[in-house]
Parts: sequence; C-alpha cells; structure tokens
Amino acid sequence: MKLVGFLAVFIFTINYSSVAQEKVPNAVKQSFQEKYPGENDPDWHKDKNGYYESNFKKKGKHFRADFDASGNWIETERSMKKKNLSEAIKEKIKQNFKDYKIVEIEEVDHYLKGRFYDVEFKIDGKKQDVEFDESGKIIN
Repeated sequence: MKLVGFLAVFIFTINYSSVAQEKVPNAVKQSFQEKYPGENDPDWHKDKNGYYESNFKKKGKHFRADFDASGNWIETERSMKKKNLSEAIKEKIKQNFKDYKIVEIEEVDHYLKGRFYDVEFKIDGKKQDVEFDESGKIIN
C-alpha cells in the first residue's frame, strides 16, 4: 500500500512540474529561439518561481535557461567543474569553505547580475549556495 501511495505522489509531482510543449507561451518560445537560434528541442518545466525552464544542449554542454511568462529571459546556467573556476574563486573557497563539500558549481548569466558563479556547498547535512563574481568576491 505504501508503494501505491508513493507512486501516486511521484506521478502527480512529475505531471505537475512538467510543462507540455503546447502549454509554453508563444512569447517564451519566441524569446528562447531568439536567444538560442537553432536549439529546437528544449525540455520545458515550470520551476518553483513560476518561470519556464528550458533544458537543452549546446555544443555538447547542458544548459538551463529561465524565462518569465511574458518571454523575458531571466538567466542561463551551465554546470562546470571546480578546476575551471578562476584562481581567485578557488582561493576564496579554500580560505572560507575548506570544511565544506562542494555539491554543484554553475556558471550563471543573469539579466540583472551579469555573469557569476553559483557554488552549492554542504556541511553537516545543510546546503548553502554562495555566489561569486570572477574576482572571487561573494555577491550574495
């Protein structure tokens, strides 16, 4: 019985968060095509902020781009490895977060903040996102 309940919740969650291609507003699709010409097959989801989130590959790399319902681009994220961070960011991590485990690193281009690097740390079972600019300055 527990399995049936789990499956029901799982299916509801998947159906709730996935957005069928035809339900994505035309303004969002058009903005996506203008920003990423030739990327014709993104997977769309609606995130917790109500943004339309597209997942796609470009030159073999995975990207996620968010748009509001009016088609305004919000941000684009790309996962990256620690070795590809600037030396300044790596040094700041070494100084301030040496006991933390790095869970994920993303390069983010944001419509207001510009480019920054979002590093998700974990310590004692708690996760913390820290945003760095290229010079290693913490900006959040």
